[in-house]
Amino acid sequence: MSGHRRLLDLREGDSLFLLGNEAVARGLLEAGVGFAATYPGTPSSEVGEVLNDIAQEAGMYFEFSVNEKVALEGAAAASMSGVRSFAFMKHVGMNVASDAFMSLGYTGVRGGLVVMSADDPSMYSSQNEQDNRHYAEMAWVPLVEPSNPQEAKDFLVYAFELSERRGVPVLFRTTTRVSHMRGVVRAGPRKQPSAKGSFKRDPWHLSLLPAVARRLKEELLNKYEVLRKDADSSPLNVIIGGGSEVGAITSSAAYNSLMDALPDLEVKVDVLKLGMSNPFPEELVGSFLRSHKTVLIVEELDPFLELRTRALAQMLGIGTRVIGKMDGYFPPAYEYTPSAVRSSIARALGVPTVDAKPMDLGVELPPRPPVMCPGCPHRATYYAVALALRQLKLKATIFPNDIGCYGMGFYKPFEMGDMTLCMGSSIGTANGFSQVTDQPVIAFIGDSTFFHAGLPALVNAVHNNRHFLLVIMDNSTTAMTGFEPPPNVPYEAGGRPATPISIENVVSAIGVKYVKVVDPYDLRGTLAAVKEALGYSGVSVVIARRECALLRDAEIRRSGEKIPVYEVDQEKCAGCLNCVQDFSCPSFYANDKGLAEIDAELCDGCGVCVQRLVCPPAAIHESKEGRD
Repeated sequence: MSGHRRLLDLREGDSLFLLGNEAVARGLLEAGVGFAATYPGTPSSEVGEVLNDIAQEAGMYFEFSVNEKVALEGAAAASMSGVRSFAFMKHVGMNVASDAFMSLGYTGVRGGLVVMSADDPSMYSSQNEQDNRHYAEMAWVPLVEPSNPQEAKDFLVYAFELSERRGVPVLFRTTTRVSHMRGVVRAGPRKQPSAKGSFKRDPWHLSLLPAVARRLKEELLNKYEVLRKDADSSPLNVIIGGGSEVGAITSSAAYNSLMDALPDLEVKVDVLKLGMSNPFPEELVGSFLRSHKTVLIVEELDPFLELRTRALAQMLGIGTRVIGKMDGYFPPAYEYTPSAVRSSIARALGVPTVDAKPMDLGVELPPRPPVMCPGCPHRATYYAVALALRQLKLKATIFPNDIGCYGMGFYKPFEMGDMTLCMGSSIGTANGFSQVTDQPVIAFIGDSTFFHAGLPALVNAVHNNRHFLLVIMDNSTTAMTGFEPPPNVPYEAGGRPATPISIENVVSAIGVKYVKVVDPYDLRGTLAAVKEALGYSGVSVVIARRECALLRDAEIRRSGEKIPVYEVDQEKCAGCLNCVQDFSCPSFYANDKGLAEIDAELCDGCGVCVQRLVCPPAAIHESKEGRD
């Protein structure tokens, strides 16, 4: 059991310094949640890491689902059986789950059901920046937004109570800053979970045929009117200050930046903080508008609150000046910092500010693009593909890529990332490229991503007689988000035994005729398979199977052995620097003599570099000294 055990041991009134996502996990314990499911995605991943450790002991069922849609559908079924349920994901995961989410307002829920969307302003770990508050409005369900770890826990408990009281799912929205900030959290009482329920049939409420759905839409609209009153009286919506002619409406992490910015401005501002922002609390906001001559709207991403505030002011005939993104005073994108909020308010109100100038370091820092770890099997795979293309003299090859560690193939020296849209899109776009061009197409996808969203696109490719090579990089984990188990390994959440799903059997069953499994550390074997696959007419699949180097390292350490390291014989090194420039392992560097050397602290002992395809003069050999 890891340090997450402390969340189980907390008693009511105890305090602990927690990450926002750890506070969410504690909130699940206090809410008595019996079923939780996710597909891992930053910035929500740590919730799953905690539950992976403690769910079983807490009496909660937890799983890493094959994708977000399956996670939500499982949680919905548990809710319909009377079990409090939770599905969580990153913001783009809501796109995958949205089919189910948009219908759950109609069916309603029985046991409380909360869906967490962790949005990612500034795209720290995502392919786009989207504002998932819109999902709550589209689905006609409540939206709850915490701004710190204490609220993450407390608001989550409130969300479950609201869900059960009104019979609707609740969207619980965090952002990267809320999920990853730390703060002191005071524990509340734990509610005993129930992981088992009983389902009672009611197809006229749960089977959304048109005749059922039309009636349920009317019921949902009636519920929504009740929820409007809940929003106006919600304890999550609070006014801070009073008596100023200037007010501000804010929510989520933007609230923190606003409160940090205000002390440095020569103006007093009353703040309306919205923790339940959908349905929009019209009565509360209308009263706030009437009592202020100017109201600032401070929110990250879309003008969600601003649009509704402006519409309400117009509808009620209130002449308060509303200032926000739409009139150009606040940034339209990216995460808000106190400095950005401070300068925006100062410009909007014409007041002085004490913004500090950025420190001049006197040097230009070099760029630091992300790289694959030393020993990463994906590097060897990309290197073998590059060799194959060079030997076959193939030009203008198109490289659709996907979401995962192997996305680092986008960078030099491999530059094999021509298009990446979303999970599974490498195979989907390979369908289109192979149809409308005569260029070679090589698509890359990981094992977890393949099961998440790649399967339907591969079915489409086989059925429609496409011609491309698909390289499935099987490292037996979901490495980028925290080493969660994908469906091809023999264990699941909490280490429970699971039935592994064979990628090669699935691919063959779909109808792919050329399927070959290779070890990417075996460069000659991988090179031969890639060249052969590129000559095949139709869809060919090469599965590059080698566990993640970090998992391998952990296993070596558990055994008490040392990780082997390699070194360069300076007498044999020819100075070609192929290992540095073309193989591009970060443990290699060029010394002041122009010869290659290996940093023993970085070397992971994979031994790929020993092969002549990386080091033609055979100047690399294993060191006598390993490392811990």
